[in-house]
Amino acid sequence: MKKEKKVINLRNKIIGGPKPQVCVPLVGNTKEQLIMEAKEILTFKPDLVEWRVDYFKDVEEIEKVKGLLKQLRNILKDYPIIFTCRTKIEGGYKKIDDEIRLNLTKEIIKTKQVEIVDIELIYGEETIKEIIDIAKENGIYIIISSHDFEATPSKETIVERLLKAEVLGADISKIAVMPNTMRDVLTLLEATLEAYEKAQVPIVTMSMSNKGIVSRTTGSLFGSAITFASGKSSSAPGQIPISELRMIIDTLLKY
Repeated sequence: MKKEKKVINLRNKIIGGPKPQVCVPLVGNTKEQLIMEAKEILTFKPDLVEWRVDYFKDVEEIEKVKGLLKQLRNILKDYPIIFTCRTKIEGGYKKIDDEIRLNLTKEIIKTKQVEIVDIELIYGEETIKEIIDIAKENGIYIIISSHDFEATPSKETIVERLLKAEVLGADISKIAVMPNTMRDVLTLLEATLEAYEKAQVPIVTMSMSNKGIVSRTTGSLFGSAITFASGKSSSAPGQIPISELRMIIDTLLKY
């Protein structure tokens, strides 16, 4: 008998339920920008907020990051926060020392001030296991993600990466790819459906750039549990304003 799919309930936001959760990024460079951005996000009313800390100019100063997170948590007290320090090779804003990034990730998990931490599949199995063990000890969920900013891999490769993330212990599996043709977008959506049918954890997929916007608006119909929209600023190519995205999603799910 096939196991029941995992559903994650965070502050009454359901990841893996019948409706996709809309996430808006925080991408400010300074403390002042981030606090202002967080307050503005309250007016957008997203389901989730992702702090892309790799945009923060003091990202390598762990105590500063922890102190600012506490302030952001107080502002965003009703919203689940995804903490992401993206590697440069997978779309990060700037190059960050690997050891510092790893230590930062561990320290943030221990603060219990976020609900989810995103780490990349390229971290490697040993490091991923180490982070997941710490996350479990502190009640934090883990996204294991993969990004390709150059092209769209084959359907088989996309499915393989999503399922591998689950095998490694991900609570949520995620992949983002770059389409060079509209057929690439179809490849991503077909892979999403196949992975959704096989996976036991929520999956998140997207095709980036203007060509891939359709995947952000209709991805949930194929099994993607979270979609990313822009608030004041975007964190990836192809993100559209949250108000427009919600309107499209609500229309699709209405009928």
